[in-house]
Amino acid sequence: MKIFSKLYYEYRRIWKIIVLYLIISGPGIVVMVADNDAAGITTYAATGAKFGYNLIWFLLFLVPIAYFVQEMTVRLGVITKRGHSESVFEAFGSFWGWFSLTNLMVVNWLTLITEFVGMTAALKLFGVPPYITVTGVCILMGIMVLNGRYWTWEKIALAFCALNLIYIPCAFILNPPVSTIFHDGFIPHFPNGFNNNVFFFLMANIGTTIAPWMLYFQQSAVVDKGMKEKDIPWAKFDTMVGAILTIAVAVFIVIVTGTVLFISPNGIDISSAAEAAQKLMGMNKYVGSFLAVGLFNAGLLGAICISLASSWAFGEIFGWAHSLNNKIKEAPWFYANYFITLISAGLIVLIPKAPLVLITLLVQVVSAMLLPATLVFLLLLLNDKKSMGEYKNNLFQNITGISIVALIIILSTLYAISVIFPNLFN
Repeated sequence: MKIFSKLYYEYRRIWKIIVLYLIISGPGIVVMVADNDAAGITTYAATGAKFGYNLIWFLLFLVPIAYFVQEMTVRLGVITKRGHSESVFEAFGSFWGWFSLTNLMVVNWLTLITEFVGMTAALKLFGVPPYITVTGVCILMGIMVLNGRYWTWEKIALAFCALNLIYIPCAFILNPPVSTIFHDGFIPHFPNGFNNNVFFFLMANIGTTIAPWMLYFQQSAVVDKGMKEKDIPWAKFDTMVGAILTIAVAVFIVIVTGTVLFISPNGIDISSAAEAAQKLMGMNKYVGSFLAVGLFNAGLLGAICISLASSWAFGEIFGWAHSLNNKIKEAPWFYANYFITLISAGLIVLIPKAPLVLITLLVQVVSAMLLPATLVFLLLLLNDKKSMGEYKNNLFQNITGISIVALIIILSTLYAISVIFPNLFN
């Protein structure tokens, strides 16, 4: 009986831990998995088609980077009870506050366009006209935010996060050569040497894995969720789980396109994940269909988070009510900003001959180039002893943060040089 009693209490203890995590979890997983948005899926699919498995090592390298960056937003949001925009205005004044907010709004709006590009292209493969996709998405997202509760919105978003894992069975269906994946993908190297093509894809992968909107979204999300100081360890764990999931999905997408579309030594160029899905449908209809469904879901999940990141930031700066726990009559400007940003981005996609493919790829590079400034603000905020107390950055966290900023600046500079002098790195 004593053994059964011990087993019962151990079961209860483990179950309580699981329940506690399920209550606290959300912002970390949502923000990380949502970063595998339509533009991200396009970037990963294009990476696999162009370089095969050869850049998987670089994606794995991004797991700790993504975690360290987002973990800082958790501490900052929980301790200060302020979103990122409000924190920047408070600490650095209106000039840098507006600089930060303007960058966020422009990049978020362009990124939101790429989400609609991905969603319309994905459903077009199944015969759905773009205007129906845009209309349906706007209605669905409107229903999600108008329910009046953050908790409900988060659980719906987590359901879409689960669907983002659809790329994993795609890879197993193809039965890729595991030994080749490990040989080509896990040893750091640059295929065909240094050139502007490699730099472009490295920057694009950084831009889609660590984007400025993610910092704003997660910090505002933990505030809106009402997390407390005691919740920080669980929020960190939630963020780590999200970082692992987002890179795992990215790796499996690279494996799918690297297995089917890559032609050695120079690979092939694809302009979008929808193009990759269409090509795959001709080779394996199930894998192609899964990729198309996953692309739509990725675009929807990205749009859900990015539009909220902008509205939260705007509400913080102007002092408007800006919580999903507010009804529309309690926070009219918050919801007005949300729907104006959403609908205007959707309408751009419906413009004939708009340069949508170019926007999709370049927005990732632009995000990566703007990221250092955002990270510098974050590091400075995390070193403010007065506001952060015992949760301010320690020496290791500062070294890691400065190294990440330096890495992105170096890659951005090398990419710019390779564009100006295309033969320099050949």
